[in-house]
Amino acid sequence: MRAEVRDWLESSWDPDRPLADWRRLLADSGWAVASWPVECFGRGLAPEADAIVAEELQRIGAVGVPVGVGIGLAAPTILTHGSDELKQRLLRRIVTGDDMWCQLFSEPGSGSDLAGLTTRAARDGDEWIVNGQKVWNTSAHHAELGLLLARTNWDATKHEGITCFALPMQQPGVEVRPLRQMNGHSSFNEVFFTDARVPAENVIGEVGGGWRVAVTTLMYERRGAALQRPRFTEHQGRTVREATAEADEYFATYSWYPQRAGRADLVVEAARAAGRAHDPVIRQHVVTVHPLQRVNQWTAGRAAAARVLGRPPGPEGSLAKLAASNLARAAATAHAHISAAHAMLTGPESPHDGVVAEVLVSVPAVSIAGGTDEIQRNIIGERVLGLPKEPSVDRDMPFRSIPRNQF
Repeated sequence: MRAEVRDWLESSWDPDRPLADWRRLLADSGWAVASWPVECFGRGLAPEADAIVAEELQRIGAVGVPVGVGIGLAAPTILTHGSDELKQRLLRRIVTGDDMWCQLFSEPGSGSDLAGLTTRAARDGDEWIVNGQKVWNTSAHHAELGLLLARTNWDATKHEGITCFALPMQQPGVEVRPLRQMNGHSSFNEVFFTDARVPAENVIGEVGGGWRVAVTTLMYERRGAALQRPRFTEHQGRTVREATAEADEYFATYSWYPQRAGRADLVVEAARAAGRAHDPVIRQHVVTVHPLQRVNQWTAGRAAAARVLGRPPGPEGSLAKLAASNLARAAATAHAHISAAHAMLTGPESPHDGVVAEVLVSVPAVSIAGGTDEIQRNIIGERVLGLPKEPSVDRDMPFRSIPRNQF
């Protein structure tokens, strides 16, 4: 297989080809995502084929599929739950980069309790009419499609009355507003729907089966599938330049994510720079960070090995996410003790040019985004340890009867 993809690249790769043309050629060849079924623009090969293709692309200096929610979250969700017609219509455009996607799950009144969402969709002939609000939506301001969860049956239980849609974003009735964060960045949006329309054939999975679809999406989200930056060689050429610019624009949104993760890599350096590397209290904080960092690396390695073997994302995503929260908080605590009151300063004369201050106001997000720590503990308890489900008074009630916040 390696020899076959190498031969194809040798004969097909042109570094001065427009990026869009190259991506279309790659999609038509089946090498873009070789593990996908042949009828879904892949080659029907084993999961490890994707890693081999990536190595060969890197070797020759070629470009692979686009980054983002489309390839990371929407595509695996559609592959698992979408109709054959939906796969044919949407998957190729994800691979070629013709469609950018965003995720439309969370709401102001139902964050951790995602199944309590109240954005509603009502059937109107060959379309669904959507009304409601979503929040924390990265890339919503320039996405062509959104992976939307909406309530379609208010008399079913809260988990059974939800449907997943591929919602066209560029239409009247969809308003996107940027949000300003306390760390000064503006990475997310809130989205308002006022009689927005979705074609009936854009339902992903079954009507009323959206929760099962969402579980698939969330498993990929927790492993960071939409945050894996491609590596480009130093080779010059139009294709690489355009792909680099595309990736730079996408990942600019996430420029503060290293600070959100706590910057454990800076803890030892910060202690030395502050002249406190021999302080026994500081050393205790530093030594708390190091093993957490190593364990996280091992957990990520386990998840990567499982992907190579073709296993779908599982509870290890929750383990990794909870471990990341613990590491981020430990690193932020260490930075606070090392820099003391100076940790609150920003600007060029502050600790690490303001990075420490940004860590302190960014770290709380890692315990919330993608499912809170409490949600991850529930998942681990139920799916890993086999504990009974957390008691719920509204699990079997019609959603219409559940008391909820009113706006």
